Amino acid sequence: MQDIRERAARIRLVIFDVDGVLTDGSLFLGDDGQEYKAFNSRDGHGMVMLQESGVRLAVITGRTSNVVQMRMESLGISDVYQGYRHKLPAYEEIKGRLALADTDIAYVGDDVVDLPIMRHVGLAIAVADAHPAVKQHAHWSTLALGGRGAAREVCELILDAQGTLDAMMARYT
Repeated sequence: MQDIRERAARIRLVIFDVDGVLTDGSLFLGDDGQEYKAFNSRDGHGMVMLQESGVRLAVITGRTSNVVQMRMESLGISDVYQGYRHKLPAYEEIKGRLALADTDIAYVGDDVVDLPIMRHVGLAIAVADAHPAVKQHAHWSTLALGGRGAAREVCELILDAQGTLDAMMARYT
């Protein structure tokens, strides 16, 4: 666990997949073709706290959805990459634009499409219900399921490793 804390202490950017990480992976489609997703509010608050601590957030997702754009805007996340079935080019673009090293970046994924990025980053994280191959290549796995607290767990791990969790929590107690 010490190695994970050391990796987490260096993180300046966390990139999240959406389906299966920020949601439980379910896709709800209306008769009109409208797509609906359920996001966990506690995950969202953890993401807000992490940003307030100075860590930047981004999402890279293979699907394109207005609801994802709206949710990320509500969380103050402007780096939203949608429609990337092959995610590595989006990763390289954001890494270059922000002038970050791989060791500065964490990625949270759940399926095999996330592996190309996970093999590059300083902290590769799998949600508890991730595909076995993703768990095998992750540095760390959450106890919580995707869309059910995994993102909050990631945020609190990084906040704690960077020494900012207690101050964040003290705001509420």
